[in-house]
Amino acid sequence: MIKIYHNNRCSKSRCALAVLEESGQDFEVVNYLEAVPTVAELTGIVEKLGIKAEELVRKTETFYKEKYKGKILSEREWILAMVENPILIERPILVSGDKAVIGRPMEKVNDILS
Repeated sequence: MIKIYHNNRCSKSRCALAVLEESGQDFEVVNYLEAVPTVAELTGIVEKLGIKAEELVRKTETFYKEKYKGKILSEREWILAMVENPILIERPILVSGDKAVIGRPMEKVNDILS
């Protein structure tokens, strides 16, 4: 089953959700601003994405610019920052088994469907 970490206020996230709905595949929606991933969950997502935790941070967010811009944090510190402030998490994230993608650009959503 596919899991989408979704923010309904984000147009890219809404588009990814629409692609999932049209695919006919089973999926679960996680509104991550309300159901914040745990440290273990987010660490697992970062590993599945094959990126550094900092690469999952939305650097366009005002909160990032005010509190984190220019700071050098460890992997764990970035994970904790995102768990404590989930608005920092890039979206949408789609996870299926041991595979995950950030749905930007939208074509990446298809990578998780195949």
